Amino acid sequence: MKRLASLLAGLVCALSAHAGEVQVAVAANFTAPMQAIAAQFQKDTGHKALLAFGATGKFYAQVRNGAPFEVLLAADDETPARLEAEGQAVAGTRYTYAVGRLVLWSAQAGLVSSGDILKSADYRHLAIANPKTAPYGAAAMTVLDKLGLRAAVQPRIVQGESIAQAYQFASTGNAELGFVALSQVWRDGQFTSGSGWIVPAHLHAPIRQDAVLLAKGRANPAAKALLDYLRSNKAQALIRSFGYEI
Repeated sequence: MKRLASLLAGLVCALSAHAGEVQVAVAANFTAPMQAIAAQFQKDTGHKALLAFGATGKFYAQVRNGAPFEVLLAADDETPARLEAEGQAVAGTRYTYAVGRLVLWSAQAGLVSSGDILKSADYRHLAIANPKTAPYGAAAMTVLDKLGLRAAVQPRIVQGESIAQAYQFASTGNAELGFVALSQVWRDGQFTSGSGWIVPAHLHAPIRQDAVLLAKGRANPAAKALLDYLRSNKAQALIRSFGYEI
């Protein structure tokens, strides 16, 4: 028994000795999944992921200005590709870790059943993430254009800096409606609260979310381990549970 305890203690020490930390910039829409994945990642590998959440466009500027991020989990596929082309990311490490879905959502149960509500007088404000820095915001504007509603809806739009702020506007009732990420309001096949309309995929370009190893993480084993872990069955099951496609 003592020998077994000694072996287990040695294993824990060995794991701790090789454990590291990785600085990760995470798109705001991926907040809840990444928090769950990071906890499991640390449990399984000993490595700790230090997470910062925000708009992908803001992270791009920060990385260009020397921010210490080692891994980027973007809300699009263009930003990681641009960073790679500019030498700010390690070539060959970029891949799509999730495909996001956009949803028109309200904190009020029963309010939203289709996109037709956008044509009604049942709301005063529509929350949208900044389309210049947040891919989900750009997708929302594309949807409005394809539905021919941009001009009619424009006076009701309240703009958040990121998809997290757009969700905050909608969840607090400051905006009756919001175009948010499905992952913010969905778990295990159903809405966690309120009501929503999952936007058909043909109304906007696929929201391919790419991960990439940034230049500052090139020599960090924990950074590479995290990118590998995101492709594991355990991580992918978590990602799917929040409404993403793989």
